[in-house]
Parts: sequence; structure tokens; C-alpha cells
Amino acid sequence: MLAEWENFVAARLGELWLRTGEHLFLTGVATGIAVLLGIPLGILGFRVRWLRSPLTAALGVFQAIPSLAMLAILLSLLGKIGALPAIIALTLYALLPIVRNTLTGLVGVSSETIEAARGVGMTTSQRLRLVRIPLALPVIVAGIRTAAVISVGIATLSAFIGAGGLGQFINRGLGMNNTRLILLGAVPAAALALLVDFTIWAAEWGLRPVRQKQRGMLKARLRPVALAAPALLVAFGIVTSLTKPMPFSDQPGAVAEPIRIGSKEFTEQFILGELMAQLIEGRTDLPVERRFGLGGTMICHGALAKGEIDLYAEYTGTGYQAILHRSGLFDPNEILRVVRKEYRERFQAEWLGPFGFNNTYAITVRQADAETNKWRTISDLAGVAADLTAGFTSEFQERADGYPGLRKTYGFRFGETRDLSPSLMYEALARKQVDVICAFATDGRIAAYNLDPLSDDRHFFPPYHAAPVVRMKVLRAHPEIRTALAPLGGLLDDATMQRLNYEVDEKKRAPAEVAREFLAAHHLID
Repeated sequence: MLAEWENFVAARLGELWLRTGEHLFLTGVATGIAVLLGIPLGILGFRVRWLRSPLTAALGVFQAIPSLAMLAILLSLLGKIGALPAIIALTLYALLPIVRNTLTGLVGVSSETIEAARGVGMTTSQRLRLVRIPLALPVIVAGIRTAAVISVGIATLSAFIGAGGLGQFINRGLGMNNTRLILLGAVPAAALALLVDFTIWAAEWGLRPVRQKQRGMLKARLRPVALAAPALLVAFGIVTSLTKPMPFSDQPGAVAEPIRIGSKEFTEQFILGELMAQLIEGRTDLPVERRFGLGGTMICHGALAKGEIDLYAEYTGTGYQAILHRSGLFDPNEILRVVRKEYRERFQAEWLGPFGFNNTYAITVRQADAETNKWRTISDLAGVAADLTAGFTSEFQERADGYPGLRKTYGFRFGETRDLSPSLMYEALARKQVDVICAFATDGRIAAYNLDPLSDDRHFFPPYHAAPVVRMKVLRAHPEIRTALAPLGGLLDDATMQRLNYEVDEKKRAPAEVAREFLAAHHLID
């Protein structure tokens, strides 16, 4: 067991180093900005008494907004994924403890001390600068430490919007129900929180005045190091982030820069992303940047439309209904024709040849329940739906081609619905924690957990044929991408995709390894 863990971590040491640097970059920059804003705001609140309550109340509002909601709001307002919305969100969360502790520290200086300073002729500004702030420093630093530790924790969520960091491992682990990946992100994040807290304490120790009798050679040498420790951590994060591959450039004559491949946050998407990435790497001279595990359909599509990723795998039914808001067609070729035309005109994106499988939604129950109750079609649930608990993904709960449309088409609703991640639905159904799920037809866990997809007898779900969707500017600049990905067209049928998903979900193999093995078996890469 220990040897497996060692091999698992050793295989990912390079990425672990990179993600740790990204995490420090996000945390350090956000905390630094919060310090530059928060301490002056705290001083302002101290000087202007009536401003204290409104200021802390306003900052408290930001603290009350759930982290994922804050990231989603900023993503919508800024219109871009990556580090910027993450840094803004982390800064807003870090402000309250810094401002509040600055106020508390300044107000807490004893009146006797201030009277003594006034007695020796100090002005108001001098009393603030030379007496109040130095005496309040331990309380202020405590607020900074709290803010920094909070930022380390919240920064793990930034992976959902493509900002990187240790949350990448957690995000992937959740998507694939892989505990080892979750721990690979969570344990270093916890250690990083302790390290950040310690370095800020060390910097505060380095700022403390030293009495003559306490001076010593060792402490004298340690103080500059302690003072520099937080800056060194942030510098490490900045350097690591700046040495990552730069995004694709639309400028004419640009040198070959990384092709950014995105994916949604579930197993099949990770595998498809790896298949495309490894083919481009193996059959062209283009480097690839993997931006896997983005929050969902709208984040991936928005990133593609805004040029923040260059391609990702999408499903025809999703593009037709969720992106284009169309309905009425069920023929796979007609839906592909429509999405190709509309995407070219509206988003300047090209649908390449479909991979060959149809990963439609499948309303799924336990085999034992289906046999006992003689459930064969979705309509068979109508009489008992009010007594059943459904476990659906968050996207399925809201999308037109999900639960809202299903209710309208079949004329019933379930007694209770729970939001579940794609990786947890199957286990929750097998353990009888829910009675119905919105499974994916190509998921290997359907057979592994003895589940039974019900027939869509009213033909509600459109075909969901997966295909690469690529920015047209990128294809014009690098037509070799089309050639490199062409062998994937029609290569994956439903059974093959189900087997690949099973290798990752149940055997806990890495998507990159499964993809590489598949491509090598078909002589597409060496």
C-alpha cells in the first residue's frame, strides 16, 4: 500500500510542484492586495468613527457570499476564466479579518499610553504612527494570518474556473471519485496553510523591537530571514506561474505556442481531453496546455467563445439544447448539421468529426428495483415518482435538456431531488441513498453497480455524440490540428467508451495512462 502511494505521488511530483506554486501565487497576491487595502481602510475606520460599522458590515457581506457563488459572479462580471476572478474573490474574503483586526488593535491601545504620548508633545499623526500602530501590530498581524489561511482554503475552489492550484487535484478526484487524488490536493493545501501561517508569524517576530540584553548573533541573523519569508513564498509562486506555457496568440506570425485544451469535470471528459492532447503532441510540433476540470458546460463554452481555451470535447445534444436553445430535432446527423452551422456563425468555432459514441442521459434505477416493480421505461415511474428520491447533477437539475424538460415531457416530478457530483451518483444509487439518477450511457459504473437504464419512451433526450470543438482562428493558424485529430473520428463506440471510463472510475487508473494505452493499441502514437 505504501509503495503504491509512493509511486502515485512520484508520478505526479512535477505537477504537484507546479500546482503548489500556483496556489501560493493566488494566495500571496490576494493576501498582499488585501493587506495594502485593508490596513489603510482599518486606519480610516479608526480615524472616522461613524465609518466603522458601515465598513465592517459591507465587508461582512462579502464574507457571507458562498465561495463558489462569488467565483461564479466574478466569472460572469469579468467574462473570463483564470487567475483574475480568483484573486479578486480571495482579496474580498481576506479584507474583513484584516480591517477588523486593524480597528481592534488601534482602538485597544490604552488611553494612559496615548496620554503619555500626548504629554511629550506628539501630534495626532505621530501618536498613530509611532505609538498606536506599533502596539497594535500583533493584533493586525493576527488578522493577516487569519486572512492568509482562509485564502489558502478558498483557493482550492479556484480550479473550477481554471485558475489552477492544488484544487486541480481535488477537482479531478471528485470528478473521478478518486480519494488519492483528493488527498494529493488536500494534504499539501493543509500543510501550505500551516506554512503560510508560520511565515507570517515569523515576519511579525522579525519586526518586534529587540531589547539590548536579548540581542544575540543567531537571532540577529534570523530576523532578516524571518522578515523575508512571506515574500520568498510569494516569489516562488509568481516565478512558478510565470514559467508556465503562455496562452495561444491570435497575432499573425506568432510562434508555436501551447494549444489550450479544456474539459468539464467528469471522467469521460478527462479521457477525451487526454486523447486529443496526446494526439496533438504526438502528431504535430505543437505543445499543449491542459486546462481540465473546468466547472461545467457554460464555463467551458464561455472560455472557448472568449478565446481562453482553444478546444474541448462537447456533445451535440448539449450544444443543440443547452447552448443554442434549440429543440425539435432528434436525428443525429441533422443535429450535428445545425450545431456546426450555428457554432461557425455565432461563436467562430468548428465541430470536427464525432468520436463515434452517444453519451446520452439515461434515467437509471437499481436492477433489483426494476425487476421487482417491472420498470422498463421512464413512463413506468409516473405512478411512484412522488415517493422516490432522485440524485441528479447540478447541470441536469437546471438545463432544458435535463430535469425541467423531463418533468414537462413525462408529466411527473420526483418527491425529492438531490444535487450530486457525477462521480457520486452511481455509488449513492447502489447504496440506496437515492432511487433514481441521471446516468451517462457510456459510464462503466452502470454495469459495475448492477444498475438498469430505463428506456426513454417519449424520446425526450436528443443524441449526445461527442466531438472536438475548436476555435476557427486556431484551425486557420494550425491546420495540422484537424489532421492530428482526424483518426479519432468514429473510433470510439459506446462499448469502448464505457470500457475506458471503467478503467479510470473503478480501477483508479490515470486518464492519461488509459488514453495513451488506447492510442498506442491503435498505432496512433508510439
